[in-house]
Amino acid sequence: MKKEDIKKVVLAYSGGLDTSVIIPWLKENYNNCEVIAVSGNVGQADELEGLEEKAIATGASKLYVLDLTEEYAADYIIPCLKAGAVYEDYLLGTSHARPIIAKGLVEIAQKEGADAICHGCTGKGNDQVRFELAIKHFAPTMPVIAPWREWDIKSREEEIDYAEAHNVPLKINRETNYSKDKNLWHLSHEGLDLEDPGNEPTYEKEGFLEMGVSPINAPDEPTYVTIDFEQGVPVAVDGEQLTPKGVILKLNELGGKNGVGIIDIVENRLVGIKCRGVYETPGGTILYKAHKVLETI
Repeated sequence: MKKEDIKKVVLAYSGGLDTSVIIPWLKENYNNCEVIAVSGNVGQADELEGLEEKAIATGASKLYVLDLTEEYAADYIIPCLKAGAVYEDYLLGTSHARPIIAKGLVEIAQKEGADAICHGCTGKGNDQVRFELAIKHFAPTMPVIAPWREWDIKSREEEIDYAEAHNVPLKINRETNYSKDKNLWHLSHEGLDLEDPGNEPTYEKEGFLEMGVSPINAPDEPTYVTIDFEQGVPVAVDGEQLTPKGVILKLNELGGKNGVGIIDIVENRLVGIKCRGVYETPGGTILYKAHKVLETI
């Protein structure tokens, strides 16, 4: 599709730096097109607060927030758990959330009669592949706009400059500008000092870890937990019957308090580069361990 024919765009919107900057950029570079923001709620909790006001203030015509949490847990996380799916010690927190978000984007794009779908994935990561393959699966002819592969912005610092020049409200500053992805399964951290693999993550620094505490700050006494499985699916914690989402949230609480599930890895990206990241997956780490032990019996 020609650029001048794009009048309405559905944007995968998180309210973070990338997607906040993309709204005015789309309007500047795509005929002052209508931008419809879509946020897939996969458990990012407080990140959804004030999102509609922010999206509209930045130039979007409206915001859809899709509650995908129960479906995400039951139909995406649990099948990966049952398969023991792991990538280089990474428990797929961002990876298995993307297809369900892409599905929601396509549904809204079709409902709104959008001409294209836009995402804020960088050119260095796997997310651009996950989103675009999933979008092509659900809507094979839908054009996809990837600003990071088009614009002249070279860094997150330049993004902040652009945001400030366009009066885009931001919750971050230049010192805490980690690239993060959060959902009910995990939280990832990339960028800043983590770009140098020689730097130790600042686990004890207030505000770095969000889903739990450093093992140094965890209790010195053990916490015991019982998980019930039925046909490989976790159905209860300490005797309390829960949905898969409820199990994950409960174990996140218990694991987080005990400093469980923090990894620091340099992983291989599909596009051929290496990237260093810190991942918090407290409940998921407990579930994977419990399920693996279950399989031995």
